[in-house]
Amino acid sequence: MDSNNIDFKDLWKKQTVNQPNIEDLLARLKQFKKTALRSLWITNILLFATCTFIIFIWYFYQPDLISTKIGIVLTVLAMLIYLIVYNRLLSTYKNIDATQTNQQYLQKLILIKRKQQFLQSRILSLYFILLSIGISLYMYEYASKMSSFFSVLTYVMLFLWIGFAWFYLRPKEIKKQETKLNSLIEKFEEVNKQLEI
Repeated sequence: MDSNNIDFKDLWKKQTVNQPNIEDLLARLKQFKKTALRSLWITNILLFATCTFIIFIWYFYQPDLISTKIGIVLTVLAMLIYLIVYNRLLSTYKNIDATQTNQQYLQKLILIKRKQQFLQSRILSLYFILLSIGISLYMYEYASKMSSFFSVLTYVMLFLWIGFAWFYLRPKEIKKQETKLNSLIEKFEEVNKQLEI
């Protein structure tokens, strides 16, 4: 075979390396963006509705103790802080579009990952602390009117639920989000490495 007549396209097609399909990768990115935006909107609606309901209870049932009012404020504050930080992801998700290069996709995904890590570590911790304190203070007025047994049972159930959410649900959701995002980042890194060759 003459060394001047090498068919590079034919050699490229015969590679045994499993190459990511760019159309499939872009479809996965589009699905990730769609799922993330849907989750963001659902979270906004649910937390806003919960805040509205809590304020409605405060307005119509006028608690007697200041601890109950402080509890309501802390609970609503926890939700608002979480929403403010979480909504910063909205612009990042919306800025992902079909006209970007693979490198730009990769940079956006890395930025999303950093923002999610901040949200999942510091903000979620602050959220759970404020929410736990807020609910505990809110319930004090009503628990003090119960018998000792039911009062203790109420707080035990509350802290069991908070513990379940913190130690089981939170890590499971974080791992699920990280797995999706890390998979996309790895695929875009593979594509970028292949394009550099």
